[in-house]
Amino acid sequence: MNDDRPVLLETRGTCMHLTLNRPRALNALSHTMVRLLDEALARAGQDEAIDSVLLSGAGDRGLCAGGDIRALHDDARASGRASLEFWRDEYRLNARIARFPKPYVALMDGIVMGGGVGVSAHAGIRVVTERSRVAMPETAIGFVPDVGGTRLLAAAPGELGTHLALTGRSVGAADALLCGLADHHVPAHLLPALTEALGEPADSDASAAGIVQGFTTEATTGELAAQRDWIDACYAADTVEDIVRRLRESGVPAARTAADELLTKSPLALKVTLAAVRRAARLDSLEAVLDQEFRVSSRAFEHPDFVEGVRARIIDKDNAPQWKPGSLAEVDDQEVDRFFAPLGPGEQELGLAPGPTDTPTTDTPT
Repeated sequence: MNDDRPVLLETRGTCMHLTLNRPRALNALSHTMVRLLDEALARAGQDEAIDSVLLSGAGDRGLCAGGDIRALHDDARASGRASLEFWRDEYRLNARIARFPKPYVALMDGIVMGGGVGVSAHAGIRVVTERSRVAMPETAIGFVPDVGGTRLLAAAPGELGTHLALTGRSVGAADALLCGLADHHVPAHLLPALTEALGEPADSDASAAGIVQGFTTEATTGELAAQRDWIDACYAADTVEDIVRRLRESGVPAARTAADELLTKSPLALKVTLAAVRRAARLDSLEAVLDQEFRVSSRAFEHPDFVEGVRARIIDKDNAPQWKPGSLAEVDDQEVDRFFAPLGPGEQELGLAPGPTDTPTTDTPT
């Protein structure tokens, strides 16, 4: 697309089509993009001429690779606060999408990670293709899953969500469907026809869900269903240390590989992530989870592991982060609990959910 606007808006029939338009950056979300999406949805929700919304990404590589990690990294290095305002608006957008009063169709084609999950997996109608790779890979950069991701992963069958949250692994279409991150599989070559069909004049017998269903096909077999036994058994442990021990002792080569993979992640991020997913399962709304995630993100943003993780994985690409602390045994339980504590003086809570946003911490897993 030649248009250089970061979000393109086009009304086709009764469908508002929103296109994330930063293909060279894999449509990574900027603060401007978040605000444009939020404003467009606010208008579409009130516009009687709009019956549905369609979200897609420009280019052929993916819907969205997440937030602009380099910008967040630079802000953290400079001890800035712009990232917190970005997350504040982003999480509010995630909540708006989940509560949007009209059909919201998200085309989760190609790479869909981090913030890309936030603008798509809370949609009412979520479409994956054979090219989809869906992930919350935050632990690799010393961060913790956010954008409502801890709620999505906590709701996955068994311990699949815990596995994906800690390892940060990406999944294809079939596994995204299994984990409840998507609803329909549509072959990528049919997406233009689906887009056109959604934009056709309204038919009394046609709904957005019905139109999407008409393009739906069976996804190729995934990997996770066959791995449920060892995943459920190992990730049900109460602590990250016990999870690693069970993975190593399981006798399953894939489980031992997962254990090795976990030990390359930020030890602190792993422990906070496990606690966040377990706590999210006990919270009663997406809004409450987003409130919790805002606290966690604010704390993670201040911790040196985030800057170091982005440096090692994305900027220098030496894949040799020096985590602090450097091992799971060195992570203090009180430090983990601090990530979930109310924000301090001069800091403003997200405040999406009424009343308390947390549950008792006496059984917090680490």
